[in-house]
Amino acid sequence: MSGGLPLVLAAAGWGAAAGTLLPRAAYRFSVPAGEPWRSACPAGHPLRGRGACVRCPGTPPALPLLTGLVCGVLAAATGARPELGVWLLLAPVGVLLAVIDVRVRRLPDPLTLPLALAVPALLGLAALLPGHAGDWTTALLAAPALGTGYFLLFLLNPAGMGFGDVKLALGAGAALGWYGWPALLLGTFAAFLLGALYGGALLVAGKAGRRTAIPFGPFLLAGALGGMLAGAYAA
Repeated sequence: MSGGLPLVLAAAGWGAAAGTLLPRAAYRFSVPAGEPWRSACPAGHPLRGRGACVRCPGTPPALPLLTGLVCGVLAAATGARPELGVWLLLAPVGVLLAVIDVRVRRLPDPLTLPLALAVPALLGLAALLPGHAGDWTTALLAAPALGTGYFLLFLLNPAGMGFGDVKLALGAGAALGWYGWPALLLGTFAAFLLGALYGGALLVAGKAGRRTAIPFGPFLLAGALGGMLAGAYAA
């Protein structure tokens, strides 16, 4: 099933609207490990409203556009199935996590841990509705399976795989597992392929060395998105 143009446009509009709320949260959480979350903008104004600060100049449209694009492609692939509501709720969180990881190489617990619980819970509700195209049991099994795999990589190479990636993998695993084990394998492979290509490009450009650490969260999320899109189209 694929979504019609009205559904895609509506989903993209939702994503763009949700994306206007992300700059404030991204700024608040983009702090190095061990530091408190920010409560004021660089000018000292309290963080209120939809942007980093309602009293400072408006924020660039990059986050609303990106979130709208992600929601639009999810709607195009999923169609009017119950799980689309889950994807549209989770997509802004994924974009937010990717932005924070790029900025400070950190995936905050207040986002990754609730996400790990919310994905299977919301999919459980979707599984109760007619017309869904996934399997909740596989989603429940895939979450610890992918989390365990990332945890083993963390133990083998803590410098290359952060523990935040392990926690993020729980939610990503559940989302991918909804569409079955092939989607999980595809999403996982895509994540590491994208990460390797990015690292290789930095190496060739002389902007990184072999031991340079890169934020892996964006690639984990991008791979999960790719696996979910493939699974949704195939379902």
